[in-house]
Amino acid sequence: MNQSRSALIVDDERDIRELLTLTLGRMGLRIDTAANVGEARELLARNTYDLCFTDMRLPDGNGIDLVGEIARNYPNTPVAMITAFGNIELAVEALKAGAFDFVSKPVDLAVLRGLVKHALELNNADRTPPPPPPPEQASRLLGSSAAMDALRDTIAKVARSQAPVYIMGESGTGKELVARTIHEQGARASGPFVPVNCGAIPAELMESEFFGHKKGSFTGAHADKQGLFQAANGGTLFLDEVAELPLPMQVKLLRAIQEKAVRPVGASGEVQVDVRILSATHKDLGELAADGRFRHDLYYRINVIELRVPPLRERTGDLAQLTSAILDRLAAQHGRMAPSVSPEAMEALGRYPFPGNVRELENILERALAMSEGHSIEIDDLYLPQAPAGRKFGGDFNPGEVVRDAPGAVDVDPAAGALPDYIEQLERAAIQKALEENRWNKTKAAAQLGITFRALRYKLKKLGME
Repeated sequence: MNQSRSALIVDDERDIRELLTLTLGRMGLRIDTAANVGEARELLARNTYDLCFTDMRLPDGNGIDLVGEIARNYPNTPVAMITAFGNIELAVEALKAGAFDFVSKPVDLAVLRGLVKHALELNNADRTPPPPPPPEQASRLLGSSAAMDALRDTIAKVARSQAPVYIMGESGTGKELVARTIHEQGARASGPFVPVNCGAIPAELMESEFFGHKKGSFTGAHADKQGLFQAANGGTLFLDEVAELPLPMQVKLLRAIQEKAVRPVGASGEVQVDVRILSATHKDLGELAADGRFRHDLYYRINVIELRVPPLRERTGDLAQLTSAILDRLAAQHGRMAPSVSPEAMEALGRYPFPGNVRELENILERALAMSEGHSIEIDDLYLPQAPAGRKFGGDFNPGEVVRDAPGAVDVDPAAGALPDYIEQLERAAIQKALEENRWNKTKAAAQLGITFRALRYKLKKLGME
């Protein structure tokens, strides 16, 4: 490591200063130390540092205030908080103030070295622009609307941190792409990005899937298996549909995040893991926590930074750019020239509320590309769902509504039978539509319907649709 890299250690305990100085010095860093906030301010004013560690309680001030001061005045200096063991509330407060990460006393040297490595890589990442997103994902973060500009600015800021990020947004807005972009723009870009749909894992297999297992630990465990945390070591673990985690698993997940260690099923000891947690759901996680359906302590731990992905109806000015980019990609996949979109078809797209957001736009355009016969997509090629007579598309449009004149919709009549039969018809029609729009991918169909994968499997069996 280059000797020109430097770090500032702020702690009133001489033993901690000496331990960090020795450890970081062996990693090739030049070290300055301060015993209080005043000394730290003087050193920060005179020198440029690649990394700073600060204790929480200092003789003349508060470490969290110092974190905020460094984040504002020296934004290129990642700062990590040194906290007392188990004081996760202060650690979260430090992350919200702008800390890059935190380390608990007594300091684990392996964790410390990993933290330093990521902090220095973060500064290197500032000098190297992130790679462009893959072509199949490029359409999701396109747009020059104020909402998308704000989203990209926020992504750039949170990518500099190691703090957990909670990504909230409706189905189809591109939450996984946002998570991938955070990963690719941060210090962990060279590490793995491991996405997992929490609603698609059977409850009885969750602990094994997340933490791994040892051979013979249960029936069917014929060999050691690496868990998702171990697979994401050094990188990012993205917990999609995190609201679907059962409460017992939430307890185990919280401990793994706090201790930065996991215990494989059947193992006698823990395995250290270095993972950044990003999570997402289309549900209101705060409301679930208030109702007792999601643990408060886990909610506050994964919701250090909250990032909202805007729905497509809030950025309709991006529709033309998105449509063009999606058609270019789809046409290239089919080896043909991208068609244009007639003014009438574009106007119809502009009026439609897109309850399925960008994912629904992609499905509509893929179907239109297949149905169009000329070099232009016309309004009839779109097969947009129709609003009931006397209503226009708008904010009160119900994405679960099944209407008779919608192409492919099942004709249902509330007067034809008892209420349970009518509701069953509605369910069947909604599920059929979601499966068709997602090419019979049950996981994606469940997400679009706002139910878990297991719930969809149950309904398919109950309705005789398997």
